[in-house]
Amino acid sequence: QVQLVESGGGSVQAGGSLSLSCAAPKASGYTLGTYCMAWFRQAPGKQREGVSSLDRNGRPIYTGSVKGRFTISRDNANDTLYLRMNSLKPDDAGTYYCAARSSVTCPLFESFYTYWGQGTQVTVSS
Repeated sequence: QVQLVESGGGSVQAGGSLSLSCAAPKASGYTLGTYCMAWFRQAPGKQREGVSSLDRNGRPIYTGSVKGRFTISRDNANDTLYLRMNSLKPDDAGTYYCAARSSVTCPLFESFYTYWGQGTQVTVSS
């Protein structure tokens, strides 16, 4: 069982920045270097949507609304996934979830992913 723990959420004004982290504690017995990793978000009253994914070779996919503003990255040595969010907008607000699956390709749809973190809250005020 892969355990994922997100951190880094918070409250910012529109135009501000936040960085999220997703770690897999060593005690879970897994290393995430070969896993497909992704960030999803869910705003109140809306469905969870894919934000960005990153395959084992470092190739990212971004949903259109965050391209040029968000950057996904990973530190395989420390089993940590990151999401740097710049120029935040109120529409970016929601609960951000980290997800993982052992796979080569990393599509951005929710049902593909096996493991999920508990989420971290991002609030963006206008």
